[in-house]
Amino acid sequence: MYRSLIALACILVAAIANSAAWGNDWPRFLGPDGAGTSREGKLPPTTWSDTENLKWSVELPGRGVSSPIVVNDRVIVTCYSGYGTGGDNESIENLVRHVVCVDRQGGTVLWTRDFKATLPEDPYRGAGVPAHGYASHTPVSDGQRIYAFFGKGGVVALDMDGKELWKTSVGSGSGPMAWGSAASPVLHNEVLIVPATEEAEALVALDTKTGSQLWTSEAESLQGTWSTPILAKVGDRTDIVVSVPGEVWGLNPETGKLRWFSRGTMDNSASASPVPGDGVVYAIGGRGGEAVAVKTGGKGDVNDSHVVWDANIPGRFATPVLHNGHLYTFGSGVVACFDATTGERVKQQRLGDGRGEEAPRDAGSRDGGRRGGGMGNLDYASPVLSGDQLYVTTKSGTVYVVRATPELEILATNRINDKTGFDGTPAISNGQLFFRSGSRLYCVGD
Repeated sequence: MYRSLIALACILVAAIANSAAWGNDWPRFLGPDGAGTSREGKLPPTTWSDTENLKWSVELPGRGVSSPIVVNDRVIVTCYSGYGTGGDNESIENLVRHVVCVDRQGGTVLWTRDFKATLPEDPYRGAGVPAHGYASHTPVSDGQRIYAFFGKGGVVALDMDGKELWKTSVGSGSGPMAWGSAASPVLHNEVLIVPATEEAEALVALDTKTGSQLWTSEAESLQGTWSTPILAKVGDRTDIVVSVPGEVWGLNPETGKLRWFSRGTMDNSASASPVPGDGVVYAIGGRGGEAVAVKTGGKGDVNDSHVVWDANIPGRFATPVLHNGHLYTFGSGVVACFDATTGERVKQQRLGDGRGEEAPRDAGSRDGGRRGGGMGNLDYASPVLSGDQLYVTTKSGTVYVVRATPELEILATNRINDKTGFDGTPAISNGQLFFRSGSRLYCVGD
């Protein structure tokens, strides 16, 4: 009896420890609920440099703009090599994707898994692929497995030690502009939802244990979205919310069927992810600055019944952060605060040289670091929040820490000297920040 009680107590302690660790994880793009917000109490540092509060950095085997994820004591990130990195005599046949797992305490690489590209792949030319490369999708984890999406290369599931569990294709198509895909997969219970928007003009649901296809939701409008879906809860119901050109959709995660739709950003592409709120989602990121706030939980056409406001909120690639009734956006070197109840701008603040700041050279693209073949000097990383500290990452490696209040007080300006560019959104876990550049992974902490 005594031994049984001890065993039970050990199990409970382990369960509590695992629960606490999971609560501090950053297991997907933009964190646990896709809001870009850390819910833990311990704040990362406000200042760092190459010599201060930089715990470690590790060289990656290739380039990429995907974001790192954090699961317990492991940091996982994807990258690519062999093609599209500026080397001599490159051939698309040599393109390889990598999944890299790093020990968060010391920065030791625990394992790396390599995956040859599935050909034909979109070539490294034009305005699209050179802007983001071939490792743009952030992986996702349920704590037991890691799921990585490689576009035409399919979806792979690995255990936490890097063993391949299954691999499956979700399509091999290309959009008319051959820009490649970039939206990241998300998890709902034991269902992996993959935005195969370029590959199949579809959302594809896979069984997390076997990789078998559960449902496919096809729509031509999905071809124009690089926006990662979110999962929005309304009572005991969950909607998959995705932003597509001109509309916002809410789908049933069990079946993939459309539940509701509203107007969205009036553009031929959608890049920023919807922002989850309390019963409301915000779609922002059109070239013309269109933005819409929509109540979730509706049915059919909800334009008259559920649209809260239409507004002009500039932004394109970076997903805003919602905090204390305000939306915080970043784009073209400007951080801005908007009233989340009305969509009206409260204040904006230019950061440093902003859009005039020179993009880093040798950023992994053949146009000398301009990234995007004429798309301009664009910051791709989304701001992330811990407490009331907003961390805003620019392509050059300058990270501004801004007080997330309407006053937009700049608390600190930090820079990591890395010429390969910072396009991935940082992860936050246990008071540490994890950044990835075009060539390295960094950990910042006290």
